[in-house]
Amino acid sequence: MGATSRASPTERNAGQAGDAGMVTVEAAIALCAFVVVLAMTLAGMATVLDQLRCTDAAREAARLVARGERDEAADAVGRIAPRGATFTVTDEGAGIVVDVRDPAAGGLLPGVHVTADAYAVPEPDADDVTDASGAETSTRSAGGDGR
Repeated sequence: MGATSRASPTERNAGQAGDAGMVTVEAAIALCAFVVVLAMTLAGMATVLDQLRCTDAAREAARLVARGERDEAADAVGRIAPRGATFTVTDEGAGIVVDVRDPAAGGLLPGVHVTADAYAVPEPDADDVTDASGAETSTRSAGGDGR
């Protein structure tokens, strides 16, 4: 009669005792990595949207200032640009440059600042946008409605 060896269940799993719970740890690390990547992707998309809003606000403000409607330009930047954005109107020779900046960029990505510039030539029949010295620079804060 041949001798057969029957290993007990405790002897069979004795070599795998150090691997208990590894799948749980790996799943937790993978889940954390997924959440971080998702958060960074969403923050990047929000920054791109803020950039587009600043670009639209600068374009619209430059068009309005060129027509001589500076107060409407401030209102337009307040409606279009992200909350907390500021804009600057500068007369440069034959044209007007409007610079819209959002220093916080939504506050999601530290160190990222969104800015956009637009250039327009004043219309001949528009009100004079410069002062007596021939150059005007003004900076205003646009409240925005948080859209």
